[in-house]
Amino acid sequence: MDAIDGYIAAAFETDDPSSIAKALGAVARTRNMSKLAKDVGMNRSALYRALSGDGNPEFATILKVVKALGLTLTPVPVIDRKSDAA
Repeated sequence: MDAIDGYIAAAFETDDPSSIAKALGAVARTRNMSKLAKDVGMNRSALYRALSGDGNPEFATILKVVKALGLTLTPVPVIDRKSDAA
């Protein structure tokens, strides 16, 4: 896992939609935002707003951005730390 993957994974671990969008936006800005906007079917300024941390992007937009960044979302079971301690 490289630094970018770790950064995005940490954002998802917060369970905070704003943090997730902001992290995806930060990574997107390190790439070609114009190409990414085209790949997700949005104009560049709308994508910037959606991924600002202040926006409220639709889940479909998040999925498209994740895919365009070469990532995937994979559900994994939540580990119940209380039952692990027993």
